[in-house]
Amino acid sequence: MRPILMKGHERPLTFLKYNRDGDLLFSCAKDHTPTVWFADNGERLGTYRGHNGAVWTCDVSRDSMRLITGSADQTVKLWNVETGAQLYSFNFDSPARSVDFSVGDKLAVITTDPFMELTSAIHVKRIARDPSQQTAESVLVIKGPQGRINRAIWGPLNRTIISAGEDAIVRIWDSETGKLLKESDKETGHKKTVTSLSKAADGSHFVTGSLDKSAKLWDSRTLTLIKTYLTERPVNAVTMSPLLDHVVLGGGQDASHVTTTDHRAGKFEAKFYDKILQEEIGGVKGHFGPINALAFNPDGKSFSSGGEDGYVRLHHFDPDYFNVKI
Repeated sequence: MRPILMKGHERPLTFLKYNRDGDLLFSCAKDHTPTVWFADNGERLGTYRGHNGAVWTCDVSRDSMRLITGSADQTVKLWNVETGAQLYSFNFDSPARSVDFSVGDKLAVITTDPFMELTSAIHVKRIARDPSQQTAESVLVIKGPQGRINRAIWGPLNRTIISAGEDAIVRIWDSETGKLLKESDKETGHKKTVTSLSKAADGSHFVTGSLDKSAKLWDSRTLTLIKTYLTERPVNAVTMSPLLDHVVLGGGQDASHVTTTDHRAGKFEAKFYDKILQEEIGGVKGHFGPINALAFNPDGKSFSSGGEDGYVRLHHFDPDYFNVKI
């Protein structure tokens, strides 16, 4: 399995997202410029210019026509995927950390960071079909808990919003009223910051990754803890295969600790776990810095990783991967 090295970002990667058809890969980085690539050969298609700060997150609509990006410049922008034109900009009073389109793309959930006196918040915005009719008003604003919310996504049927972040607690909110419905248990839940959250293709369960060196699998409706995957280093990114029962964890030390570890080249690896048995089944090495972003192609036949080293590595699986036996 030879990875395709995709060099286009000048700063560390923050987020990766495939479109629904799996032919395009969108990457966000700290260099202000989200980029779109061909997902089969890693060729760079284009960039989306307009942000003035690190871009933390993105999502793409089901029809691959609209891209939404959230940035440290305190804006969330809507783009025309094909032309790269900026269609709209939502302005906030603090950095935008996470964005997620609802099923049907009529709504977007956006999280903003704590800043000065502001707490973190979850905003729900209506997304107009016609960009000329787009407005900035929020359908719902939920004042968040202490600390940053690193990720918020839509639950089943858009009825709930699932959020997690610095206080290590996973929460489920009612997306109509903003009422808090469920919280993860402190005993069984994560012990440190939840860095990433990724849901299964069918939305029935989701996986969280945390600096407590573990990832956990949860039921999207009941917030029941189903599985825990333990590893040796902090987890920055998690994703699940849509095809096989595999969970992938990516991580490494915080940037501040990297200099204190050995400098063997490319030792940061994406670790594969058996989703059911919770055992490590393999790893893919190659990054020269912690892995900050992971995404599986919707067809399950390839995955990509984005690192602190500024590279996106695209991996097409060999045929024998699909016959991995435990």
